[in-house]
Amino acid sequence: MYIQKVSLTGYRNLKDTTLFLKNGVNIFYGENAQGKTNFLEALYLCASGRSLRTKSDNQLIEFKSKESHIQMLIQKQNSMNKVDIHLKRDAKKGIAVNGIPLKKLGELFGTCHAVIFSPEDLNLVKNGPIERRRFIDMEICQINAVYYYNLQKYYKILKQRNHLLKEIQKNPLLKDTLFVWDKQLVDTGKRIIDTRNNFLSQLNKIASEKQNTLTGGKDALEILYKPNSTIQLLEQKLVKNHQRDILLGTTQSGPHKDDILFLINGRDVKQYGSQGQQRTTALSAKLAEIDLIEQQTAQKPILLLDDVLSELDKNRQNFLMESIGHLQTILTCTGIEDAIKGYIKQAYLFHVEKGEIKKIK
Repeated sequence: MYIQKVSLTGYRNLKDTTLFLKNGVNIFYGENAQGKTNFLEALYLCASGRSLRTKSDNQLIEFKSKESHIQMLIQKQNSMNKVDIHLKRDAKKGIAVNGIPLKKLGELFGTCHAVIFSPEDLNLVKNGPIERRRFIDMEICQINAVYYYNLQKYYKILKQRNHLLKEIQKNPLLKDTLFVWDKQLVDTGKRIIDTRNNFLSQLNKIASEKQNTLTGGKDALEILYKPNSTIQLLEQKLVKNHQRDILLGTTQSGPHKDDILFLINGRDVKQYGSQGQQRTTALSAKLAEIDLIEQQTAQKPILLLDDVLSELDKNRQNFLMESIGHLQTILTCTGIEDAIKGYIKQAYLFHVEKGEIKKIK
């Protein structure tokens, strides 16, 4: 799988353009704040239907424009898929695949598998649980459409339950209706917990092998699922915490409170690992994600590297580039690091300045 062509109109600060990409390494270089990350964001938007940087589609539209249009052609074995995304101010975005409008965002998943790796991902280990939950949710959604619908349903139920908790503060008699939302939350929550558990079990196996290779066997990595509640105890925990939930006006139990634990040689990397170990762990997890998508879908994902190489030492740079040689890679950088100099003759090279992208011969 690879992106063959991208057309952008009215997107952020980028000039209207059409680009043909190589099924290999594509390098976008230029100073900071010129639009390199905006280009990667547009590609990821076509793959996932959402931006990683904002929840507001209005922010994706060029300041003076009323709308934006992104079109991406994806070569997938013997077939070609076309993804169109229309963004309009104060209107819901429109998504179409091969000219057919999608009714639900979940229908987009599987059209284009893309993995994005940014400097923020290197902080996956030491950041808060929200970032780690987003990491597993976004990756599972790419290989499991049912999980996406379960996740959407769960957060809808959670929102309604939290609303009821606040209403109970005003009218205690409404407490008798809480069990209705408890049951729905438990039914959907159990499916999410089970899917996350299976995903992280597979991710752990692959990531530990990556870590072992990268560190020469010095660091044994283990990724553990740290659920807020087990499947067996979720309902019991919800009921037990009724009074506390009412007092706080929010649900304190369930998979929306889950976390992941990273261990190196049996010790928590977040608390006891060096910055190098934390970054190596994050790198191993992202590379494992790529392999897992390939195993589950029989498709090679597209890799988007947003100025990651400058954050890694030479050893990790080389390991990363050697690990992704079989993938279409679109990477951004301010300068040409040593790790990619060997790819320049075979790569497509693009210069980005003030939103204008020019291919360099």
